[in-house]
Formats: sequence, structure tokens, C-alpha cells
Amino acid sequence: MRAAGQAPLPALQAESAIRLSVYADGRYDRPVGLQELRFFILTALAREPLHGYGVMRAVSELCQGRLELRAGTLHAALDRLSEDGLLAVHREEAVEGRLRRYYRLTDAGAARLEAEVAQLRANARLAATQLRRRPSPGLAAS
Repeated sequence: MRAAGQAPLPALQAESAIRLSVYADGRYDRPVGLQELRFFILTALAREPLHGYGVMRAVSELCQGRLELRAGTLHAALDRLSEDGLLAVHREEAVEGRLRRYYRLTDAGAARLEAEVAQLRANARLAATQLRRRPSPGLAAS
């Protein structure tokens, strides 16, 4: 809730599709990286459009079963990623009386995934550098 007299929060452009952490007083901090689940959903859709169950299978395969993805969690994530402009409905079809919706990665989604990959690589390089500088186990101070 905003205090009286505070300036309104600036509108975020959907094209940016980057979440910002927000302080209680309404100031923005910095972009927040993709959550692991959303990262894997975007990755699963990078190659081709998939329907919900196809996304679930692809995510499970990509993360080697580390994430247990339930249908409700998946559909909430797909809705949020679509609202953020990172995914779009590719097509819909009726199969055995049920609607099957296929999702595709948008250009903004591909750009966001590329940015996340670059950030993860930079983070991994930083961690590797720090580990190389670590003293040998026998020399470490206790």
C-alpha cells in the first residue's frame, strides 16, 4: 500500500519482461533473475511450441527429474509467462473433448532466456575464479 503523497510507481513495459524487486517504500532495486522453473519452461519452449503436458515432460527431462512439476503449478507459470510477454499461445485444438493449448516462446522470451544464460555463465565464471583462489585445504585457516 502506498502512503499518501508518494509518487506512483513507474509502469513497467511488458517488453522488458524483467521482474524488479521492490522495496516497501516503492523504490526499485534491481532486476531479479528467472526462477528455476520459469527458466526451464522457457528452455523447453526454445526449440518448438509444446502443449502443457509436453512442457511438463520436457522440463522433467531437461532438469533430469530434479523439479517435480504439477499441472496447477505449470499452468500458473504458463499464464504468468504469457502475461509477461515471454510466451504466446501458438494454437489450440480439441483432443478427446478437451482443449489442448500449444505455447511458443516469443522474441521477448528468447531475449530474456539469452540474457539469463549470459548472466548464469558470468556467475559461474565468477564462482570458478573464486574457487581457484581458495587456499589448499591443508592451508586454510580454521
